[in-house]
Amino acid sequence: MTESPTKLVNVQERIHIYCDESCHLENDHMHAMVLGAVWCPASHRQSLADKIKRLKADYGLPVQFEIKWVKVSPGKLPFYQALLDLFFDEPLLHFRGLVVPDKAALDHGRFAQNHDDFYYKQWYTLLNRLINPSNQYRIFLDIKDTRGQAKVRKLHDVLCNANYDFDRSVIESIELVHSHDVLLLQLADLLIGALAYVYRGLHGSPAKLALVAHLRHRSGLRLEQSSLLRADKFNLFVWRPQS
Repeated sequence: MTESPTKLVNVQERIHIYCDESCHLENDHMHAMVLGAVWCPASHRQSLADKIKRLKADYGLPVQFEIKWVKVSPGKLPFYQALLDLFFDEPLLHFRGLVVPDKAALDHGRFAQNHDDFYYKQWYTLLNRLINPSNQYRIFLDIKDTRGQAKVRKLHDVLCNANYDFDRSVIESIELVHSHDVLLLQLADLLIGALAYVYRGLHGSPAKLALVAHLRHRSGLRLEQSSLLRADKFNLFVWRPQS
């Protein structure tokens, strides 16, 4: 199943895209793979980060508190619910997620590819739909492992070649950053964490289940299937292998 390359952004903007991934390795014993990206106009990134900082203060959290899915707990549930409300109520913030529900069902040999090839194809599927050649983009990816620089170079090549952006004037850069320094990347971690919780079939944390329920309520999605292709605020693509 493939998607049409509908573009989601307005013309003549500089866009920042903050990317994170979960359970993306081939042999990590996690059956679902989740990729996600939070994006916004670059000119508003600081004001949006400031809103998140103020929300932390409202809930008595220190400014250095790192927003992460693994930190969702009963005591911090009201903050995380308010953070989801901030995301859905803020028109300048957007999210696109991609889920591969069962990595065990992948047949790389059939398509003459390995898992790394599949990995880049999925990032291409997720990100390319956000690229409008009239705009300029900087993409930020959370540092995960020692292969980060090689992954960034290849992903940049794939996206630029697909958009005939041979001089890198559209997709200006893909950069590795530490998530603890970037609040909007932390927001991406939270959203993909919720999706991974759903697709891994977990039920052990009442606080996380409550946050998933809040995400379902605010997004209007069951989360077990793709959103409409034109969905702009919370866009979800559930990848299924070809039969």
